[in-house]
Amino acid sequence: MTALLLAEPAPTKHAVAAAELSIIVPTFKEALNVEPLLERLAFALKSVDYEVVFVDDNSPDGTALQAKEFAQQSHRVRCIHRIGRRGLSSAVVEGILSSSAPYVAVIDGDMQHDERALTEMLRIIKANDADLVVGSRYVDGGSIGDWTQSRAWMSDFAGRLSRMILKGQNLKDPMSGYFMTRRELFDQAVPHLSIEGFKILLDYVASSPTRLRIAEVPYEFRNRVHGESKLDSLVLWEYGILLIDKIMGHIVPARFVLFGLVGATGVVVHFAVLTTLLKLFGVSFIVGQAEATLMAMTTNFELNNLLTYRDKRLRGMRWIAGLLTFYVVCGVGAMANVGIANSLFERNHAWWTSALAGIIVGTVFNFVLTSVFTWK
Repeated sequence: MTALLLAEPAPTKHAVAAAELSIIVPTFKEALNVEPLLERLAFALKSVDYEVVFVDDNSPDGTALQAKEFAQQSHRVRCIHRIGRRGLSSAVVEGILSSSAPYVAVIDGDMQHDERALTEMLRIIKANDADLVVGSRYVDGGSIGDWTQSRAWMSDFAGRLSRMILKGQNLKDPMSGYFMTRRELFDQAVPHLSIEGFKILLDYVASSPTRLRIAEVPYEFRNRVHGESKLDSLVLWEYGILLIDKIMGHIVPARFVLFGLVGATGVVVHFAVLTTLLKLFGVSFIVGQAEATLMAMTTNFELNNLLTYRDKRLRGMRWIAGLLTFYVVCGVGAMANVGIANSLFERNHAWWTSALAGIIVGTVFNFVLTSVFTWK
């Protein structure tokens, strides 16, 4: 246990210290970073009544176990161990809602955020100079460290896209995952959050029912010491899901939009396979149509599993079971598609409106039932 934490007497039964600041740390495979992070926070926040809430998504490396061991020794540490739930944004929301401190901060568990900025953030919040204080890499004094050119470009591009949903708020680092706010304001925004992807700060600012007064405090982004980065090639896709949800989520669910886009790729796959089988292999139309349909359905399933339902991704035997239920649902959906289209066409509707109605009905049918039976 860290010396700084051990030096603090545990609160007695009749005098439990109330935390002024709750620091939420979403984690996944960060076991080696738990102790050094607690040491740095203890050193940076010597004069602050704070607590650290680790929210761990059942890390296979024992991150939750590490956090719980420290929680046994210090009243400043708590751990929420999540089973069957994944996602940085939802972890942050769950951690904040579990606390009662008037001020809440979010910091990564990899120590790439400079914890020393927390004292200045708290000073600004307590002085009522801002409702939200963001640790920023893009104001004077801040730095992205030694990022690669591609990562810097991706961050800049995502920041430009964020202006579509920021309601004119002047936020230089909307992609930051390091911030502090008043908990009552966050509580007001929670019912409006998308909780999609990993950019909870952007979601919070875009979802707040009141216009937030924002301040930014500079910090230099550090290199990771232990563990591996959680960023991958699908980060921008998750970010796109958040943007879609904030722009049109009040009309149709973002997942439905993505489900429809994946379905459109299935049409391309279907015709590509059918053309290949007919022109190159000389199979009969009915055989080619059947094989093309099966290939399109399989491709749609895998893309939806990888992208649309990334947070509920199926693996192993569950992947096989999911594929089979997807076949069944889409088969019934195809019959509904044809039935509706044919019924409208027989009532003297134009062929294209009949076909479009069938496609819409089939897509909605497939989306609803696969949400229930495939990606539960």
